[in-house]
Parts: sequence; structure tokens; C-alpha cells
Amino acid sequence: MKGRVFLRRLATYLILSFMTVIIIYPLLWTIGASFNPGNSLISMSIIPENPTLDHYKELFAGKDSLQYGKWYLNSLKISFFTMIGTIVSVSFTAYAFSRFRFKGKKNALTLFLLLQMIPQFSALIALFVLAQLLGMMNSHWLLILLYIGGQIPMNTYLMKGYMDTIPMDLDESAKIDGASNTRIFLQIIMPLSTPMVAVVAMNGFTGPLGDFILSSVILRSPEYYTLPIGLYKLVNDVMGASYTTFAAGAILLSIPVAIIFLMLQKYFVSGLTAGGTKG
Repeated sequence: MKGRVFLRRLATYLILSFMTVIIIYPLLWTIGASFNPGNSLISMSIIPENPTLDHYKELFAGKDSLQYGKWYLNSLKISFFTMIGTIVSVSFTAYAFSRFRFKGKKNALTLFLLLQMIPQFSALIALFVLAQLLGMMNSHWLLILLYIGGQIPMNTYLMKGYMDTIPMDLDESAKIDGASNTRIFLQIIMPLSTPMVAVVAMNGFTGPLGDFILSSVILRSPEYYTLPIGLYKLVNDVMGASYTTFAAGAILLSIPVAIIFLMLQKYFVSGLTAGGTKG
């Protein structure tokens, strides 16, 4: 019996160690590349022999072709407002599906599920035409609305599942005391749903921050670029590709994600596990 327990633990640790290496190894190479001198990856080593901060300085040097600071602010702006809009829209939608009965409820939930099966790039032509018809090419606000719309279906499923675990007795007791549905939602349901709100916030923030396909369709002028588009231009130029500067930019891009994760991490486990218990 003890032998089986030992083997199970050993297998678990081996799998965890293997996954850790898979995750950390590329990250270490990216960090090493950001401190390696030169622009090529051919002579690069994971531990730089002559580490330099030149690539980080180059990002903020103010060159016309490299507006990294502006791209960084554009990405943070889009991600922040997408996160706020996603939290608000998903909270109201999930509350309606969790607490009210209405015609077409099951069909709407099924539609949300089907929408997740459609690849994002399949709608790029339609979104491009829509942006042109509305005169909103290079519009960050259109991009924010598109991101929010894309975040609603799956996050609604997650938050609805979490709200379903909150006893209806709380709602009924509050109604007896004269509380309206709005007051119940704001003062009872939302505070109890904080773990799932944290999960939705993380999804809403990180999604736009790493998106390239949709943003590259809507944003065409360099001053409106987000970081994924701008960094892609660094390695897309055949004659002047700078992979080490790209690595430095990618490392700085991960900082806001790490900050948001550290702020919300205590809610993640309970939010994700409880959100999957009921549908």
C-alpha cells in the first residue's frame, strides 16, 4: 500500500516537474535574449556573457518606427476598459440566467455555447467591413466593444455556474425585508461572487493584451497600434529584424499581467472550481 502511494506521488512530482520545465524554459530564453547584445538569435545564449540593457533603452528611445511607450499605453487602455466592460456585462447577464426564468433561456445558453465553437478569424472580414461602414477604423473603442462581446459567452457560463451555488434562500429573505432585485444583485450576489469576478477580470484583461489577429484588422496606423502589432513589426522586417528587442518588449508586456495575477490569485482556485459545479 505504501509502495503504491509512493509511486503515485513520484508520478505526480515528475509530471509537475516536466510541465514546469516546459513553461519556464522558453521564458528563460526570452529573458536571456532580452539581455544579449546584438539583434540576432544565432549567437545568443540563455545566460548572456555580456548582458546589456540596450534593448530596453531602445524601446523608449523615441524612434519614429518604434513607438513602444504609446503602444504600451494603448494596450493597457484597451485591456483595462475591456476588463471593466466584461465584468459589468457578464455580471448582469449571468445574474439574469441564474435567478430569472424567461422564454428562450435554454436556447440562449445553447447559443452562447455554440458561439465558442466559431473561430475568431472566421468573422474578420465582417468585422473589417463593419469598421469601415461605421468609419471606426483605428478606433480603440470599437476594438474594446468587440473584445467585450467576445468575452461574454464563456464568462457568462462560468459566472452563472458560480451564482447557481449561492442559495436562493438569501434572495427570498432579502425580498421579505423589502429588497429589490437590483439591491439583491449589488449587495448580496456580487459580494458573494467576488472569486468569479476575479476570474472574469483576469480573462477580460489578458485577452486583449495578447491579441494580434483582431487588433491588426482594425488598427492600421502605427500610432494606434497595440503591443502585439508593434512587436510583430520588429521581427517582420527582413532587413532590420530585431529579435532581441522583441524579447525585451515581450518581457515588459508580461509585467501588467503578473501584477493583475498577483492581485487576484487568492480568488482564482475557488472561483474556477465553484463555477464548474453547476450549469
